[in-house]
Amino acid sequence: MQKLVVIGAGMATGRALEHLLDTAPGAYDITLFNAEPRGNYNRIMLSPVLSGEKSYEEIVTHDADWYEENGITCRFGEKVVSIDRERKVVVGEQGEVAYDKLIFGTGSSPFIIPVPGHDLPGVVAYRDLEDTNAMIEAAGKPGARAVVIGGGLLGLEAAAGLRLRGMEVTVLHLMGHLMERQLDEAAGYLLKKDLESRGIEVRLEAATNEISGDGKVERVLLEDGTVLDADIVVMSVGIRPAIGLAKDAGLDCGRALKVDAQMQTSDPDIYALGECVEFDGNVFGLVAPLYDQAKVLAKTLAGEADAFVMKQLSTKLKVTGCDLFSAGDFAGGEGREDIVYRDPARGIYKRLVIEDDQLIGAVMYGDTADGNWFFGLIKDGTDISEMRETLIFGPAYQGGAAADPLSAVAALPPDAEICGCNGVCKGDITAAIEGGATDLGAIRAQTKASASCGTCTGLVEQVLSVALGDDFVMPTAQPVCGCTDLTHEDVRRLIKARELKSQPAVWQELGWTTPNGCHVCRPAVNFYLLADWPLEYRDDPQSRFVNERNHANIQKDGTYSVMPRMWGGMTDANELRAIADAADKYGATVKVTGGQRIDLLGVKKEDLPAIWADLNGAGMVSGHAYTKGLRTVKTCVGKDWCRFGTQDSTGLGIALEKRLWGSWTPHKVKLGVSGCPRNCAEATCKDIGIVCVDSGYQIGVGGAAGMDVKEVERLVDVKTEEEAIEWVVAFVQLYREHAKYLDRAYKWLGKVGLEWVQEVLADDAERAALVERFDLSQSVYQTDPWAERAEPEAARRFQPLADLTLEAAE
Repeated sequence: MQKLVVIGAGMATGRALEHLLDTAPGAYDITLFNAEPRGNYNRIMLSPVLSGEKSYEEIVTHDADWYEENGITCRFGEKVVSIDRERKVVVGEQGEVAYDKLIFGTGSSPFIIPVPGHDLPGVVAYRDLEDTNAMIEAAGKPGARAVVIGGGLLGLEAAAGLRLRGMEVTVLHLMGHLMERQLDEAAGYLLKKDLESRGIEVRLEAATNEISGDGKVERVLLEDGTVLDADIVVMSVGIRPAIGLAKDAGLDCGRALKVDAQMQTSDPDIYALGECVEFDGNVFGLVAPLYDQAKVLAKTLAGEADAFVMKQLSTKLKVTGCDLFSAGDFAGGEGREDIVYRDPARGIYKRLVIEDDQLIGAVMYGDTADGNWFFGLIKDGTDISEMRETLIFGPAYQGGAAADPLSAVAALPPDAEICGCNGVCKGDITAAIEGGATDLGAIRAQTKASASCGTCTGLVEQVLSVALGDDFVMPTAQPVCGCTDLTHEDVRRLIKARELKSQPAVWQELGWTTPNGCHVCRPAVNFYLLADWPLEYRDDPQSRFVNERNHANIQKDGTYSVMPRMWGGMTDANELRAIADAADKYGATVKVTGGQRIDLLGVKKEDLPAIWADLNGAGMVSGHAYTKGLRTVKTCVGKDWCRFGTQDSTGLGIALEKRLWGSWTPHKVKLGVSGCPRNCAEATCKDIGIVCVDSGYQIGVGGAAGMDVKEVERLVDVKTEEEAIEWVVAFVQLYREHAKYLDRAYKWLGKVGLEWVQEVLADDAERAALVERFDLSQSVYQTDPWAERAEPEAARRFQPLADLTLEAAE
């Protein structure tokens, strides 16, 4: 077995070891040196540790058990003194280790401005856990003040974390706007404004002249004569590759330790990766190319062919709650044109740089949802001439479609990068989902998407939502979104307790960090307001998903499916003729669904109002196959036709559907009514299922037949059809009033318990009150959206964008 020595237990070498152990298990006897007294942890997540949002233990990547399980000898807290290449020995502070192959992963060192006082106690960099702990300790003193020198990413993360710890913080930046390498001047201005709104003072074009104090840091003197009090000074002005050891060993170095495409240095038995390397004149500071290097190095050590390739990189950052994205070349120049979108009230800025009908650069602030799509256009050199007029609005507007985050994600190609840190594309995530990964944790485990900085978490969840559809459930016990720290349960409770009856009231009174919410929280808040205040609040269509806004289901090719309602699964010759005529007229494919209805697939968006009008003309209404509400009531023929039937299951199913249709619920609701225990309508795996027996009706709730298969739990047995309808309506209203948005009924029951539901509904007065509140809501919302959308004015928005442009020109 060959001996492999690794110098540096950072993120790059950690990933290389993971790949090597997977590719060639048992091929090497591995010794790992690290100057820090610990192993690999996620340095990107030091900021949440600083702010108090996470502990160090939560960001550990490889713990002691991992190293032990993989037979890795750890020499942590021990510096490497020298390399003897002739004897092939690594000399550590506590002795020598022989190697057959050696990996340099020495990373980089922070640059410290050599001003007077730079070596005083209290001057720290921001590179490791010791620096973070020093800042946390300084923040623990009442009235403490911090000065952060450097307005790049790390400096601003340090400033944000210290501010959250209660310190008074001033950021000094030498340039004219913050993060000038990633942002243009306009986006830098918005970032500065946002930071200042959080209590962080920002001084631009500020040069440090001296740091002074009596035995420790006490103040910072600027070149313009300004004096700032300081209990700690954080230097965050750049890094330099740590190559002293490599130079002393006689390895070929330039700006950093030079490597080839196999990550091999000038010595054939020595390799390097990470921030200490130089490849084709390039050095590296972002984690994505480091992880690419790790894959290549692991294959090289395993004897497999691979080569590191420079890729164009995007930067998607989250600094103290501010969403930022930049990619490509966004500098101005002759022959280039800018497309700029500004929404000052919401703090949104987008700028695209175009040259020769190609997108070459993008900068986005406040709304970065479409960043990966724009990045794909930049990487692929796509000709954007045909989409020039709508390009700034993102993928969901191409072809005249309405903007919607999920349709934008659905439009991304398989090679679109989702997680920049780990180089995970949409296709990787989709493959993991097809392999059985159905939640964020499973996706992280299989692909590492969102496992580093975490800024792509929302996008990964959107890919899950697109792939799994209605079976995707938002993770529990998490904040609603990045706009707030409140959970769904908190928001529901506060909306009721404080009588908040509008979205602006929620944003203002509950301290939303974004002015108007985002695509994640708006649908949930819209539902909660609608459920709690049906008379005072009006449904906001723009806070619904694209299917609900367009009253049809979007398909993978961008067309829609239209599904008319068939009460209890019953239809007649006139309805069938109307469906057949519509299928012919609009070129639709006809499919019988599992819910005893007929689906018309392949309808163009611009044809939706017309097909609705045609179906309305035959007396048919929307089947709400797209909605978080009542979908279907599946029935068997019951006692009127079946010799085993005990009750009129079809009649009860129709009565329930006509009572419940149009009701918005936290998630979709499906019912089944079976005429006897033979259960032909599969009532025992529905959200609500009724089995008819000789003595009456057995009502069960909380069934499922999707990603989870679950039998209903018995709610109650009743004797009459009227009682059955009353209990079902009351249960639906209780679910509406208490469940988390996107929780199916069985998920909600798992949280509150069936016994609690039974106890509430068993109270005759409470059950009647629930029915009354449900009927009150239905008096407002039980309308047919197809009939509304068939009106000429309402139908205009379904016209192709080109037609609307011509119409406006006329």
